[in-house]
Amino acid sequence: MRGRGGACGVWRHGASPLGRAPGLGIVPAPSGSSFPTLIIVSQNQLHAPRKATVRLKESTSSARPSSSSVVAGDGEGGSFAFCLFGAAPDTRNLGVSALCESAVRGLRSRFPRARITVFDHGRGMRPAAFDGDEAATSHWRCGAYLTRRVHRPESFAAIEFWSRIGGGRNPAARALRQATAVLDVSGGDSFTDLYGLRRFRSICRPKELALRLGKKLILLPQTYGPFFQEETRRQAAWIIEQADQAWARDPRSYELLRELAGGRLDPDRHKLGVDIAFALPLRQPHQLLPDQVLTALERRDNRPLAGVNISGLIYNGGAEAKAQYRFRAEYASVVHRLVARLVEQADATVILIPHVLARPGLIESDQVANESAFRALDRSVRRRVLVCPPVLSASQSKWLISQMDWFCGTRMHSTIAGLSTTTPTAGVAYSVKAQGVFERCGAGEALVDPRSLDTEQTLEALWALWERRETMRQTLQRTIPEVLRAAETQMDAIAAAAVERERTQ
Repeated sequence: MRGRGGACGVWRHGASPLGRAPGLGIVPAPSGSSFPTLIIVSQNQLHAPRKATVRLKESTSSARPSSSSVVAGDGEGGSFAFCLFGAAPDTRNLGVSALCESAVRGLRSRFPRARITVFDHGRGMRPAAFDGDEAATSHWRCGAYLTRRVHRPESFAAIEFWSRIGGGRNPAARALRQATAVLDVSGGDSFTDLYGLRRFRSICRPKELALRLGKKLILLPQTYGPFFQEETRRQAAWIIEQADQAWARDPRSYELLRELAGGRLDPDRHKLGVDIAFALPLRQPHQLLPDQVLTALERRDNRPLAGVNISGLIYNGGAEAKAQYRFRAEYASVVHRLVARLVEQADATVILIPHVLARPGLIESDQVANESAFRALDRSVRRRVLVCPPVLSASQSKWLISQMDWFCGTRMHSTIAGLSTTTPTAGVAYSVKAQGVFERCGAGEALVDPRSLDTEQTLEALWALWERRETMRQTLQRTIPEVLRAAETQMDAIAAAAVERERTQ
């Protein structure tokens, strides 16, 4: 185990990559850090003794899944407190919401009485639950984000200041200081400089803050990289080295994690897992779906059902998005022709299912893309195409996707909803992040890359997957049970690490 800080915190593993000062001294923060460059540490913090651990014991509560465990302590985790970053449930991105709900459920099932704080973009500290499921998903939400309005209590600048001096009246600072562990999932795929330096710094900020406070930092299963700048790559490698655990969500991501860890790779801390959204339960939407969608789900006409998720980021972005993501294929044309072919040649009913519910006017909105695509179709095709309204939660959307005979998604977590329910699923991928996830499910061939294929080739590849959908269903029925077991086992390991008791030997 690595030495931990007291109230003022400490950079662990020999402070920063730039070295440490003996005794009471000053340690420079790592290159590229978004924090001020000097912190005070003490010698006993830098040379903390080795620790012994308390292991998991079996759960005896009938309210929790039988495969879950509770760590030794008060029996139900009432003395534990957890902070979750990188999974804000108010982004209207159902993939991020799926990560959040899965993490909260995983912790709550193992620690029914623990205090769980999820950091989002709201104000103050607020009680919350998912889909009204209070028992399984109760938690607190607290605002914490990067903003120039540093006087706001939700600004990272204010949180950092108050966390240094006891927390004061700042709810986020108090939650962090009281935390048993800080868990961070980086939105699943945002621990990268692909989206710009400001976004990278906002992703790093809570990780750095946890380390400064001497808190356990667990990086939940996620994608690492790509990193195009050496400075950001060094910063990411330093955070990974300092974290108590860093999980990759598929074999390809694990190779990137290994590269970042370099010679300090530690199999006890740097681990291969699966995306935690595989564990997200399904919830039927009840009265939220339009009558036309409900009628289609009843299969009165015995037609096959195909679900299609269109990425607003790509569809609405047009030529600019095509250039940015280096597509050879014309994405909008692929969408229009695929939907038309499903209706005209397969006699299918098609449901357009959004997964990023950004409000109209924002380029990310899948709903805007759905409506635009619907209008672009011939009238003869439109009569058998339905647009699902942007009203479902992540678990409800997963249920809807599970009802399809075949699903084609561009948003990666929409495809995880399909894969995890053994729904034959095709993915339209524009980054490496999806490849490892599909391969983990034995479905690597079901990923179509419009960066290497032109419009006609992309369309034909997707059509071939439609025609092989029953073969894929059989494959998923063999592979997914093991993936789901892995999701449960990894959460046990994460829970154990989060509450690992430290005692001087």
